Amino acid sequence: MDLNLSIKNSHLTTMRMYAKRLEKLEIFTLHDLLFHFPHRYDDLSLTSSIALAQNGETVTIRGVVIEAKTQYTRRGFNIQNVVIKDETGQINCVWFNQPFILNTLHVADTVSVSGRVEMKGANKNIMVKSYEVLYSENTKMRHTGILVPIYPETRGVSSKWIRNRIAELLEQVVFDEYLPQELITSHKLLELSDAIAKIHFPKSIEDSLNARRRLSFDELFLIQLSAVIKREEWKQKVKSKPFKIKAFTSEIQKLIDSLPFTLTNAQIKAFKSISKDLTSNTPMNRMLEGDVGSGKTVVAAVAIYSAFLNSYQSVLMAPTEILANQHFDTISRILTPFGVKVGLITGSYKKEKEKQHDVLIGTHALIHKTVTFDTLNLVIIDEQQRFGVRQRSVLRDKGVSPHFLTMTATPIPRTVFLAMYGDLDISYLDEMPKGRTKIKTWLVPASKRAASYEWLKQQVNKVSKGRSGQVFIICPFIEESESATTVKAALKEFALLKDEVFKEYSVGLLHGKMKSTEKKKVLDDFHKGKIDILVATPVVEVGIDIPNATVMVIEAAERFGLSQLHQLRGRVGRSKRESFCLLFTESDNPTTVKRLKSLERVQNGATLAEIDLKLRGPGDMYGTAQHGIPRLKIASFSDRALLEATRNEAHAYFPKLQDYPSLKQQVKSTIIQEVSPD
Repeated sequence: MDLNLSIKNSHLTTMRMYAKRLEKLEIFTLHDLLFHFPHRYDDLSLTSSIALAQNGETVTIRGVVIEAKTQYTRRGFNIQNVVIKDETGQINCVWFNQPFILNTLHVADTVSVSGRVEMKGANKNIMVKSYEVLYSENTKMRHTGILVPIYPETRGVSSKWIRNRIAELLEQVVFDEYLPQELITSHKLLELSDAIAKIHFPKSIEDSLNARRRLSFDELFLIQLSAVIKREEWKQKVKSKPFKIKAFTSEIQKLIDSLPFTLTNAQIKAFKSISKDLTSNTPMNRMLEGDVGSGKTVVAAVAIYSAFLNSYQSVLMAPTEILANQHFDTISRILTPFGVKVGLITGSYKKEKEKQHDVLIGTHALIHKTVTFDTLNLVIIDEQQRFGVRQRSVLRDKGVSPHFLTMTATPIPRTVFLAMYGDLDISYLDEMPKGRTKIKTWLVPASKRAASYEWLKQQVNKVSKGRSGQVFIICPFIEESESATTVKAALKEFALLKDEVFKEYSVGLLHGKMKSTEKKKVLDDFHKGKIDILVATPVVEVGIDIPNATVMVIEAAERFGLSQLHQLRGRVGRSKRESFCLLFTESDNPTTVKRLKSLERVQNGATLAEIDLKLRGPGDMYGTAQHGIPRLKIASFSDRALLEATRNEAHAYFPKLQDYPSLKQQVKSTIIQEVSPD
């Protein structure tokens, strides 16, 4: 969006002084500041004269300062008392431990104060929540007497500071409207300039809701229009290079028949869709979504074999070495007996790049310029939201119009998928293979921690088919940080558990900063049963298959989204042995407890994703580490009606986008993260 600004030098200087602080709020430009929206409002709009102000009311009073002093108490506190008067009487304004107030408010100043009225004998006091000096009769109130916007804050940047800066900007800025007028009219939307003004300083709740609706419409409309554009660009890019391969139906069936298990109906249906794509004149652009353990890798292996039968190469990229090694082992077991040469390349293992291979599996090391392909036809990206657009594009460009398959175990609600991945076709693995057990899940209060440790010892001591049980204990961080000193950290927890709680057992440690050789040894030892209890960070979220592990313990569970908790839980229950998941939290927030307890009754990832979407929103669901789902500034993926409306309009306006240059420019300049594999 173009903002015509003529900013005073003093304002720019102030912004530069606060630049480092503002970065923590993801505010880098004046545009970002104007689009840093309130998350709520304090209703301080009730105004009253001093005489009519009632005990217990929260009101705004306007008056003149007649006295200002600090009172010191025996306990070391100080109280600021500022007496103001109007034509009806006087009232004492009270602050606690804020001596700087007396540097701001002086006798004879006209002020506006908001707060709760309290009677002390016959005297009226107002416990001040907000105040401001009124320098003239025309001074616009920003902090009192209105619906006061409250913003996301950071240390050194208060809502009051943000309000002042935004109010100054709004007096100078001119907004260029980019939505077509017929779109504004048909959906009864505010003009852009009106919406921005009213989202920050609404005169009523209705104003704020109307402003939010316009800005939410814009956000979802632009995201979905971007997705439509990317889908069409994909089609145009490959139109001149049709790529078709033969089905080899009987050979594929022989591979499927050779598997030591029966494919689920969902796996069969997914491969049929993939096969249809592979044999069409347009390269595939599909996402395969399925719960942890639903069998995505097997479907990928069958697709790789299909490419192999046509004398083409495939590549599979995973976000971590652990997951890459897991895929290498699985696909090698399935395809090597059929003559497929499977290679592996990661940051620490690069020998395979010099060998001839039919499928190369690895991490981001695959995108290095020394890794080349002669006949790359199929590109598969696992947990694709963890890679950037450029990384995926570089890998795809190593082939000539290759087919593109992305896989994810992160459940994506349908509303989110339609908005963010409108350029992809999708297949769901909504059925689990036979033999996978349901995992009993419990939210454990802090008071039962000691008893839980004793129960864990019993589970480790249980023997089945000659093997005792094994336990994962997940901590959100490697080390404690100043910002999260109360949160369990893997290094400290490992030392405690190893030396005190489980000293008679073998306790291992796994985290992302360990060397690849160290990680591999720990996992090998855990797989062989040499380690009873593995303390780890969420690095184990994907790509680890320990059939003997029967218990997953997650510390500080409130710090994870339900989808991530579900994926971590999926590390156990991978055999017929009874399996469990224990969620530890010190939070007593009712919403947090309700959210975590949903894991006790729900085993389906898609259902959990929908619950998390309603309770927390997509930003908190997926976290900043997963780039596929951007944090919406104001819209909600739960607003199905608005999602549907903006989706329909995106498809309607795409063919005539050339007729709306302002809209076209806005779509072009909008930063949309990871909408597609382009």
